[in-house]
Amino acid sequence: MIQIIYRGSSCACFELDGSTPYYARQNYTVWVNAAERFSRDTNVFSLFGLQPDTQYTVTVRFQDGTEESVQFTTKTETCCVSVKDFGAVGDGVHEDTAAIQAAISFLPRGGRLWFPAGTYLTLPLCLKSHITLDLDQGAVILGSTQRERYPIVPAAAVDPTTGAEIPQAGFEGQELNSYQSLLHASYAEDISIVGLGAIDGNGQNGDWWRDFQSFPASRPRVIFLNRCKDVTLHGVTVKNGPSWHIHPFYSQGFSMLDCFVTAPKDSPNTDGIDPESCDGVDIIGCKFSVGDDCVAVKAGKIDLALKYKTPAQRHTVRNCLMEFGHGAVTLGSELSAGIRELSVTRCYFRQTDRGLRIKTRRGRGRDSVIDNVLFDNIRMDQVLTPIVINMWYNCCDPDRYSEYVWCRDALPVDDRTPHLGSFAFRNMECTGAEVAACYIDGLPESPIDEVTLENITVSFVQNARPGMPSMRNHNEERCRLGLYLDNVNRVRVKNVKLTGVEGSPLVTQHCGDVETDGLEEN
Repeated sequence: MIQIIYRGSSCACFELDGSTPYYARQNYTVWVNAAERFSRDTNVFSLFGLQPDTQYTVTVRFQDGTEESVQFTTKTETCCVSVKDFGAVGDGVHEDTAAIQAAISFLPRGGRLWFPAGTYLTLPLCLKSHITLDLDQGAVILGSTQRERYPIVPAAAVDPTTGAEIPQAGFEGQELNSYQSLLHASYAEDISIVGLGAIDGNGQNGDWWRDFQSFPASRPRVIFLNRCKDVTLHGVTVKNGPSWHIHPFYSQGFSMLDCFVTAPKDSPNTDGIDPESCDGVDIIGCKFSVGDDCVAVKAGKIDLALKYKTPAQRHTVRNCLMEFGHGAVTLGSELSAGIRELSVTRCYFRQTDRGLRIKTRRGRGRDSVIDNVLFDNIRMDQVLTPIVINMWYNCCDPDRYSEYVWCRDALPVDDRTPHLGSFAFRNMECTGAEVAACYIDGLPESPIDEVTLENITVSFVQNARPGMPSMRNHNEERCRLGLYLDNVNRVRVKNVKLTGVEGSPLVTQHCGDVETDGLEEN
């Protein structure tokens, strides 16, 4: 079955309904109106360069001779103009900020701004509602390295007539002054950024990746969406972010489809996408290769949670490929308002430090609850530790090394104490692990409710190197550790096969009810 998951005026995105993670069950060719377009091997593919308000028939022909077809009609648009009509040069030398911003300002509701091939050097740009940016193949929006010319957006502004606070910027779970991001939108809706071009934060040049802790404001993101609604990112490459690449912030309805996010493996804090306290985020058919977490779902630190009480909810991560970085899909550590209704399915993780990673700590608050989360049909290759739940995360806070954070004794439960509910990890094939198959470390005063590990295979390399399974104080290196669970009320292990484990395949400490049915060790 082939289904349309997005259609614009000049593009469309399709998904094959199969069971294999990221890659299709077999290679196929795509035909449009009886003409062959290209070949693919992934479950998601896209078409660009289509005409508005036009009907198309798309046929997928598999290697085995079977085929599937679907018809659709592209959306209408009010107009399409080229950014070069407004004076943009696109040679990567002349600064095109004024020309691009003028073009955006001109666009009427439902208009499309086309970027032909070229490199458009620019300072931060402000987007508005009801427009489309269309980046042709070979078109690059390139961020300037002149940090002193980036405006600093205050954490909040104040309405002079009412005195009401208007939130503007944030980073790492707090309202913070921030350098304006390369593409910035606030309180806007119905925005699309599409095409085969790229948005390059240019973080490898200038000083964004050097001495950033001394900056007067937090580093910009490539794309920052503050309290926006119905934004789509389709097809484009986003790369070399000064910090996080894509940061939807208290937004609703964000779709990221068939995109590529990339930065060097050693680039600092270059997360792929960090949706923070958002409602309805779909990340489908995307590839990530970054220097930190690929996908990190967040819900603020305790001050933001108490102030806005906005959880992260109704998120889907499906048919994605994650490479390198610290974690493939991460929940936290900023999750004080909670995370609920999250689905991670049919994904392929390759050479990340950790696979499915959940992290919190004392101080995140009693609303730091994760509920109704699905992890299913995941393949991992050369992931050092496939599954991690860490309630002792020691990064990104001034008190990270305090006794309150690291003390292993049960402390009094209060409004600062987080709690984690039930988690199920199902149908996973993990090869080339080194550190641990599963490392779960709850709090003694607030144990994790339940962990289910079902239909999982993990094999270790024989020449595995020791490493840290989680980021916590006074941790010790592990190597070829099997299933390790500490402070969990209920543990269910069913049909789990471990190959190359050192020591016991299952280690439980301070756990309540432990059930095993089909734990096999080779």
